[in-house]
Amino acid sequence: MSNSFIFRLFRLIILLVVQVLILNHLHLLGYATPLIIGYMLTCFRSGTSRISLLLWGFVTGVLFDMFTNTSGIGAASCTLLAMIQPSLLQLFIPRDAPDEFEPTLANMGPGRFFSYILIAMFVLHSAFYFLDAFSLSDWLLTLVAVFGGSVLSAVIILFVELLTRRRIR
Repeated sequence: MSNSFIFRLFRLIILLVVQVLILNHLHLLGYATPLIIGYMLTCFRSGTSRISLLLWGFVTGVLFDMFTNTSGIGAASCTLLAMIQPSLLQLFIPRDAPDEFEPTLANMGPGRFFSYILIAMFVLHSAFYFLDAFSLSDWLLTLVAVFGGSVLSAVIILFVELLTRRRIR
């Protein structure tokens, strides 16, 4: 096993524990819950194979579903995010970036990184909450949950990135 696999597995376990034990009990305005489990999928380098991304996305979602009892909604949402992550990352990569570009705050800059994370979290939250509601009867409440959860998740991920990158250096 390579070091990157072990690091990704460690990151998945930490994010899953924080998500299940802390963030699932945090509800902004009573509706919006941050889903930082998607941060795991946004950290993959640009040269990662699509199959690897999809497998990590599915496993991440299934583990999230097992601990939160969401019956496949997490797996579908995380797999969708894993599927669009390479295309989304290409929108924010600088033109002179290497083939194995790592999406971090230091590599992308604050504006590009926050935009990348915000759009990725919007995709994840949209899929999660619209699959959870499975109707458009309360579409306004679903939109509040999507926008609130996306912004809250992006801000939390930005702070996590600031804290972890500062300690690594």
